[in-house]
Amino acid sequence: SAPAYGASKGGIVQLSKAMAASWAADGIQVNAVLPGWIQTELTDGARAQVPGLNERVIARTAVGRWGQPQDLAGGALSRPTAAPDFPRGPPTPVDGGSSIAA
Repeated sequence: SAPAYGASKGGIVQLSKAMAASWAADGIQVNAVLPGWIQTELTDGARAQVPGLNERVIARTAVGRWGQPQDLAGGALSRPTAAPDFPRGPPTPVDGGSSIAA
């Protein structure tokens, strides 16, 4: 269900922040990548079952398309830094801009 999914995603964000804070002194970085709507076998099924889903996702995504699995690589690879003594904890949205779209 949507509430359970949202709660679990929020839990991952908080867990990554807590781990980043706890392990910072050891030079360990923890980051979360938050994917938006990514075209997969699962979301292909959702598009077939939910009328208008494709149009709604495209309309609320700034880049105007569904994400592709390879789009996630940029978010994951952009987080590690050359300065492991200064860890970061904020999550990285990889959602085509849907988290910033009005």
